[in-house]
Amino acid sequence: MSAIKVRFAPSPTGNLHVGNLRTALVNYLFARKFDGHFMLRIDDTDDERSTAAFEESIRADLIWMGMTWASEDRQSNRLSRYDDALADLVAKGRAYACYESPEELSLKRKAQLGAGRPPVYDRAGLKLTDDAKAKLEAEGRKPHWRFLLNDTEVRWHDKVRGDVAYHMSSLSDPVLMREDGRVIYTLASVVDDIDHGITHILRGEDHVTNSAAQIQLFEALGATAPTMGHVALLAGADGEGLSKRLGSLSIGELRANGLEPEAIASLLARIGTADPVVPQNNMAAVIEGFDISRFGRATAKFDPAELDAVNARIVQELDFDRVANRLDTLGVGGGADFWETVKGNIPVVGDAADWWQICSAPITPVIEAPDVTTAAAHLLPDDDLSASIWSDWTKAIAAETGAKGKGLFMPLRLALTGQAKGPEIAPLLAFMGRDRVIARLQGNRA
Repeated sequence: MSAIKVRFAPSPTGNLHVGNLRTALVNYLFARKFDGHFMLRIDDTDDERSTAAFEESIRADLIWMGMTWASEDRQSNRLSRYDDALADLVAKGRAYACYESPEELSLKRKAQLGAGRPPVYDRAGLKLTDDAKAKLEAEGRKPHWRFLLNDTEVRWHDKVRGDVAYHMSSLSDPVLMREDGRVIYTLASVVDDIDHGITHILRGEDHVTNSAAQIQLFEALGATAPTMGHVALLAGADGEGLSKRLGSLSIGELRANGLEPEAIASLLARIGTADPVVPQNNMAAVIEGFDISRFGRATAKFDPAELDAVNARIVQELDFDRVANRLDTLGVGGGADFWETVKGNIPVVGDAADWWQICSAPITPVIEAPDVTTAAAHLLPDDDLSASIWSDWTKAIAAETGAKGKGLFMPLRLALTGQAKGPEIAPLLAFMGRDRVIARLQGNRA
């Protein structure tokens, strides 16, 4: 395969969310899989809604995910290039001026729909004489510019959808430039892809129609269109389209909730494919297992509960050196021994702080069976509270009280941790210390 270059082109008008991160991830994984080039292009021509804060957030999220880019550019630096491209299209007879207002265009669409016709632009602007244009401009109207589509069928082989055919008769000539001189995505994106040497465009299936028109635009500008790939959009776990709330779930929120970037990557790289989701605790493994040909056309289902489950499995496999700095920041002591004790029972790394507090700070014990906990207090061995004492200690408690099974172990757990679930108690004893263990077994806050 020839040298691959792909791009992720976010508009800095909002934060990265699950949907657009998936697009970025597919491009990143595809590039890295084939030792290609991943480019970040900031599509910031919407100067009314684009902000530096959103751009910084997007960059921070990509870096946190481990998705570093090899080059970058921004559309606001290239405005004169789009003007030149438009002039080229006008000279070739492939772009033309139109003078309808948005209100007039809306009325045309309503009339077409009312008559049972598709709402395709009628090319009225193409029929204007020079005198008619001069009169409109004398009235203060400024033109917007449209691309003249050839009335043919556009075909391409899609990396996801296979052979695709789309006839241009069903499309309106796309607008390239607004009347105020602001470039439209359709033109800017194509010009950028040509100039940057993009070889593959991988994006959501909602862009299939755009791609059909843009392939003609590439050709009109003297270029060959990149290879296309359109990935099915995400839906909720119930198969319905993502709600606004879920669809806008930002990567910043997931990070704040303690999710690991590898968990997000593991899930988004596999949902919508024929392959099972495999939790991977490093990006190299996600890259190795990525295969864009495995994506199907069926709607991909994103389930936050599945993400939580993937995250928990990854946390269970994390070595202490991967989390040591985070645990230190959280004030978690106990070193590797404590981490190995609790990691199998926490869904996110941050929950280790809760268990450290339980072991090292006062809690109010829950006394469910006083006879069991009282016996446990006076039968506690004098030796160090290593996990090795647990078996003999609990046998002695059982012998004295007759308690067994849940009736033995649950009262001990509730008294010592205040929780009905959690890590094994035996290795936690050493982190609690003898005085605290005895005090809690006697029903005292300690």
